[in-house]
Amino acid sequence: MMKIVLDAMGGDNAPKVNVDGAIDALREFDDIEIILVGPQELMEKTIGEYADQAACAAVRDRLHIANATEVITTEEHPVMALRRKKDSTFNVGMDIVRRKEAQAFVSAGSTGAVMAGAMFRIGRIKGIDRPAIGAMLPVPGRPMLLMDAGANTDCKPEWINQFAMMGSIYMNRVMGVETPEVGLVNIGVEAAKGNEQAQQAYALMSAQKTYRFIGNVEARDTMAGSCDVLAADGFVGNVVLKNTEGVISALFKLLKGGLMASTKGKVAALLAKDTFKSLKNSFNSEEVGGAPLLGVEGVVIKAHGNSQARAIFCAIRQARTVVETGVVDLIREGVAQLAAAQEENA
Repeated sequence: MMKIVLDAMGGDNAPKVNVDGAIDALREFDDIEIILVGPQELMEKTIGEYADQAACAAVRDRLHIANATEVITTEEHPVMALRRKKDSTFNVGMDIVRRKEAQAFVSAGSTGAVMAGAMFRIGRIKGIDRPAIGAMLPVPGRPMLLMDAGANTDCKPEWINQFAMMGSIYMNRVMGVETPEVGLVNIGVEAAKGNEQAQQAYALMSAQKTYRFIGNVEARDTMAGSCDVLAADGFVGNVVLKNTEGVISALFKLLKGGLMASTKGKVAALLAKDTFKSLKNSFNSEEVGGAPLLGVEGVVIKAHGNSQARAIFCAIRQARTVVETGVVDLIREGVAQLAAAQEENA
């Protein structure tokens, strides 16, 4: 039976949405157990507030509680808080994964604490220089994984090569893309474009044979579905991610404002209501679940801080898929292949 640890106190709406999402997941998947990490009494109380208590009772034997009395907030320095708050949900939960008593850790809490905790409590896969966070860019028709989305702002070219490899494995095994195409974010498509980091990363990515590299991708093409994995350092990746989110939000606001400004526009909006709803749903990140932290000795999923119960359910579903498909083992193989390629071309 697969066991998944859930930080029940993580996120803006904890613990209610986390507990509800966990119970929903247990009702959907009969091959998992969930360990809620949080204050024992509060966890019991919140479980008792689930809307369908009969359904809850049916899965209660697969819902466990690991008592943790402290919570790390987003305002705290992640590393200092992890050291100071020994009984935090992060430390308690990740130690369970480190001891191999569970296969995955899910949290909607502090991104910095997830990153630091995973590195120091669970540990990196041997050969991986820096774990990276993957974020799905909402590209309609062809979801694109951005690696790194903000975990590592200052990177070496070798790290970006590893990000690309891990992202390719994730898109293949979790998202079902047969041969993921990987692009490198740059200011031009030519190999000689960009700064020294980008040029060296391009050379490394071109020399390897572990994943399919298609070359540089300019920022204007990131929403065009030009590749399946977009590799970048965390600084550039986070700028791309936040800019994409902002542009999509602005476009919907402009579209709504323009249509509501006239009677003809309102009639057109009414006639196209289903189309607009479908378009909006195609940009809905909630169904993805969360951002995987790849490169550590266990499955770690970072859900959005304002997640509702459905998003937590999807994050748990995502963790289950990552465990089932053996992503961690494949990354171990991939990093060895990249190292061999670098030695050959040294």
